[in-house]
Amino acid sequence: MQYRELGSTGIKVSEIGMGCEGFAEDNYRNARRFLDMAEETGINYFDLYTSDPEVRRNVGEALEGRREKFIIQSHICSVWKDGQYKRSRDIGEVREAFEDSLSLLKTDYIDVGMIHYVDSMEDWKTVSDGSVLQYAKELKESGKIRHIGLSSHNPKVALAAVESGYIEVLMFSVNPCYDLQPASEDVEDLWRDENYAAPLVNMDSERQKLYETCQRLGVGITVMKAFGGGDLLDASMSPAGKALTANQCIHYALTRPAVATVLAGARTAEELERSLSYEEASEEEKDYASAFAAFPNISWRGHCMYCSHCAPCPKKIDVASVTKFLNLAKAQGEIPETVREHYEVLEHHAGECIQCGACETRCPFEVSIMENMKAAAEIFGK
Repeated sequence: MQYRELGSTGIKVSEIGMGCEGFAEDNYRNARRFLDMAEETGINYFDLYTSDPEVRRNVGEALEGRREKFIIQSHICSVWKDGQYKRSRDIGEVREAFEDSLSLLKTDYIDVGMIHYVDSMEDWKTVSDGSVLQYAKELKESGKIRHIGLSSHNPKVALAAVESGYIEVLMFSVNPCYDLQPASEDVEDLWRDENYAAPLVNMDSERQKLYETCQRLGVGITVMKAFGGGDLLDASMSPAGKALTANQCIHYALTRPAVATVLAGARTAEELERSLSYEEASEEEKDYASAFAAFPNISWRGHCMYCSHCAPCPKKIDVASVTKFLNLAKAQGEIPETVREHYEVLEHHAGECIQCGACETRCPFEVSIMENMKAAAEIFGK
């Protein structure tokens, strides 16, 4: 298992994490089964958005004696009322649900307290100006949560939250179809068929800005919906009209700026094993570029996907990394110090480019790589 820094939190997380969708399966036995698998395979991070008390109770029992082996991302504002899940901003309900969660999980702290499901600017204002964010800060000050997070599907809202300075971890939906869609306060717009009927070209600029801002500010991204709820793995369901593999979806998410872990959804041990196979997959099995280039009605022409098909460079320049740092600098209109530091430690820099054009002949997306190398050399000074 490979591990990554979770933004600036100081936590190292497994690049494959777990969603909690399958914990309730087989009469809740999957909670222990999945945590056993996680421990055996090196998964140390999981999300617990569900407020179902039976899920929480069974996870708590499965964690006994090994709590410190796992990093828990659990949600504030996800409550259980009248026998069903509810998203709440009522601070009384929120407090009661969180304290009950600690009790059921048999722990006195949560690593990442995730403010649950904020998809509209009005809701973000309610959270940030009201008692919910204040409660999250109180929980952090008391040690009941170590870091404050927020989950969202809307890049505008997520960006506002990240730029507030309070959010240390962002849970966001990242996959190659959703990344084409503009911001919306209706999450169902992400998979509505009619939104993929007309030709779509390149990543939504607000989503790219969000990822790059998270990278700049040290906000770690934990990925939900990497498989689009499973739709991307089925050609008959995929908005792209063509199926991707789990390895391709995971690799796409992990190559976005600021992404630390993909919370792989699984309802069976076999589905979790499918995601875990990413750690042993070949570069060919992970490669998503050729599949993307063949999607009907969707085009990334001219947009670097950081897929590294441009390699090898005769001067050994890591073209994908140089381009990523170039885009980060362009997005800010300046060079953030952290970006400059990461660029400096590359073994070879854009100024070494001999403009041979070999990279451009291999790029599936017709990116103007030579122009990017010139721009990077000018911006970074080498």
